[in-house]
Amino acid sequence: MAELRPLIDRLESQQMLSKKEFVTLLTGISAEDTKYLREKARRAARKHFGNRIYTRGLIEFTNYCRNDCYYCGIRRSNTRACRYRLSKEAILDCCKAGYALGFRTFVLQGGEDAKYSDDLMVDLIKEIKKSYPDCALTLSIGEKSYESYLKFYKAGADRYLLRHETANKAHYSMLHPPELKAENRKRCLFELKEIGYQVGAGFMVGAPYQTAEDIAEDLLFLKELSPHMIGIGPFIPHHQTPFADRAPGTMKQTLLVLGILRLMFPKVLLPATTALGTIHPLGREKGILSGANVLMPNLSPTTVRKKYELYDNKICTGDEAAECRSCLARRMQEIGYELAVDRGDYKP
Repeated sequence: MAELRPLIDRLESQQMLSKKEFVTLLTGISAEDTKYLREKARRAARKHFGNRIYTRGLIEFTNYCRNDCYYCGIRRSNTRACRYRLSKEAILDCCKAGYALGFRTFVLQGGEDAKYSDDLMVDLIKEIKKSYPDCALTLSIGEKSYESYLKFYKAGADRYLLRHETANKAHYSMLHPPELKAENRKRCLFELKEIGYQVGAGFMVGAPYQTAEDIAEDLLFLKELSPHMIGIGPFIPHHQTPFADRAPGTMKQTLLVLGILRLMFPKVLLPATTALGTIHPLGREKGILSGANVLMPNLSPTTVRKKYELYDNKICTGDEAAECRSCLARRMQEIGYELAVDRGDYKP
């Protein structure tokens, strides 16, 4: 295999690679060159963020979903899922507890649940922003109309997370039922940017049927979109889905993609995801040491955490929020980082 360091150096200097070059990097990189890439990615993150890791308080407020994505544990067809919805009061209690612990960003994440109408969401957004004006509010509630996104933004929502899942149209159709279209997903992301949100996209590493060419297309799409946040993590199967018997994504490949993304987007907000911590006990630490700079501890009530099961064996489902944050703080200190009490906005 040809020497790959020139490709890594080009990424570091903000030169774009071709699809073919990305495939070469993804499939042919040696352990030594992977170490070289991760060191450069870590250095890039340190340059822009120091040793500070931003935290986002995750509130998983409903696991009802109208969609039937083949990889997801809360898909509509999973009749064994134990469904729940958090009340407005319960969500505000999560924010109150999180604020006291030092969280200055809250993430409202849920399935695409029609019970939470636009009016209900606007009321909830306004209440949270009124109670915590110094905090950022992120939504992660799927595909909506331009009008709905605009309402939420005007109500005070700051950010929106919507993984594009895969940029390749054919691959998208292998992961989703026919009514879900890659084009619509992309439309949503560009509309969110147009409205003014800080926007997050992303994909699963090691998803069923995924090829290195697919990941290369994801990287090219992300360059076109230029998001403020990128969420990637390994695919992990759920036992009540059509992909129950599929192999999970690997930590090695996920860390490689994290490093590539940090070099491509030096200032992007890049989480070390819970999924990464699920496939390896030190997954989140290794993610930080590969260029990630965000962690998303769970603020949801412990009574519902196990019910928000996108994939099997998810970690931290029994921890109280305070335990979870103090545990993460200690783990970050052990590798030379500290948790920031900060909104952690994207800075151009």
